[in-house]
Amino acid sequence: MKRKPEEVVNLIVQKVQHLEKNADVQAVGKVVQVGDGVITVYGLEGVRTLEIISNAQGAKALVLSLEVSSVGAVILGSTDTFSSGDEVCTTGEFLTVPVGESLLGRVVNARGEPLDGFGAISATQHAPVEAPAPGILDRKSVDTPLQTGLKVIDSLVPIGRGQRELIIGDRQLGKTAIAVDTIINQAQMNAHLPDDQKVYSVYVAVGQKMSKIVNMVQKLRDLNALQYVTIVSASASDPAAYQFLAPYAGCAMGEYFRDSGQHALVIYDDLSKQAIAYREISLVLRRPPGREAFPGDIFYLHARLLERAAQMSDAKGGGSLTALPIVETQEGDLSSYIATNVISITDGQVFLETSLFHEGITPSVNVGYSVSRVGSAAQSPAIKKLSGTLRLELAQYKEMASFAKFASDVNVKTRKLLSNGEALVEMFKQAQYEPLDVAEQIVSLYYFAEHKEEALSPQKRVLHVQFIREHLRRNKKLVHALNNHKKYDDALIEKIESIIVASLKLLGEKSE
Repeated sequence: MKRKPEEVVNLIVQKVQHLEKNADVQAVGKVVQVGDGVITVYGLEGVRTLEIISNAQGAKALVLSLEVSSVGAVILGSTDTFSSGDEVCTTGEFLTVPVGESLLGRVVNARGEPLDGFGAISATQHAPVEAPAPGILDRKSVDTPLQTGLKVIDSLVPIGRGQRELIIGDRQLGKTAIAVDTIINQAQMNAHLPDDQKVYSVYVAVGQKMSKIVNMVQKLRDLNALQYVTIVSASASDPAAYQFLAPYAGCAMGEYFRDSGQHALVIYDDLSKQAIAYREISLVLRRPPGREAFPGDIFYLHARLLERAAQMSDAKGGGSLTALPIVETQEGDLSSYIATNVISITDGQVFLETSLFHEGITPSVNVGYSVSRVGSAAQSPAIKKLSGTLRLELAQYKEMASFAKFASDVNVKTRKLLSNGEALVEMFKQAQYEPLDVAEQIVSLYYFAEHKEEALSPQKRVLHVQFIREHLRRNKKLVHALNNHKKYDDALIEKIESIIVASLKLLGEKSE
């Protein structure tokens, strides 16, 4: 049967109209240079920055630098997976990592791949490592405390959920110890909190020794805290690309909880090493070096990361992401490039001083240089009231102690000030892996604030406080009442006094 020309035309038009447009268009380029974990590719028209490109063997690289006729990319994985002359193509994909509760208790690398030997991670969701920070209208003011369990920080440099608080100081002063104690304290608090109030932690280890990471994981496991923690490891032996990407991967994992109306704490240990890794990559990419040979966008490297920490508004679920970045200084120099950058980005800093550490004061927090710009708004009312004058008292003690060294005799008033100051310093000392809950901190602060007139040596007062805390731990009802008391009033004072009187009476009977 012969068809009319019009029918043939109509059939062709129908076929064209219903044709599935599933053609896969890829830009193709050729590797012209390989070195130090970075490849230079000629071609790849239309490729975007931070896009993943791959070769025929499936090896991947992340585009970081766009030139007129070539692009620079960092290799994701082993550096011998690309060779000069390889053909590479665009994928249209950006780097993502698995997110969700399935990562809790696991140790992963910067790409979210497991390192702990416990099998694959069954994550159902993935999130991009680079994401825009929440806008101003999507946030609200910090209003809930994030307890570190360390008296000196929770009373004098308080941190709130959604805050960015820098931990800064020379090496081997206990910066990581503060972060780990905070993780342990939050894990202990989670055991008594409803699911929507629990804080899940993400610890990002950048440039650390693998032995240090292994020891920390084991300690968290021993203290039953690992179930609330995800550890992202980019050790000193990993490529610079992983050390650069690890903080962003950890942030994406924390954002899952923030955007789900839950709460997360992410610790970057440390951003100094991330900056050094980024400098290494930038120099190989032939970017112009600036101060201390860092590239011009080094500030943006940390700003876009830390801005993602936020307390979300109720309309956005009310979740939070708290950031505790760590920066290492040299000889206590706060004016170094990376230190000043991160100080200007964050909401305050906890400064650890070498001289205090050598005096046996741990945590070795210099209260004069440490500050929290927004945390006091979220501080527990009782702790806020009791710690109101402590910073001033410590400053007076430090100044008077320096003068008293040269005096042969001091008057009664000065001797009393020195005794109270010494007792205060002793009270703030705290061993590692022993965070205190809110009730224990309130009782300790109250005893030192309201029982100053007792003619006891500083060491005797510290022993009293330790015994009071031990006695308090046996009274779970009182602990619960102190932890949940919203006001510092006569009812709270009566409860505290009752535990102090009862415990000191018991102590007196024991000593007899």
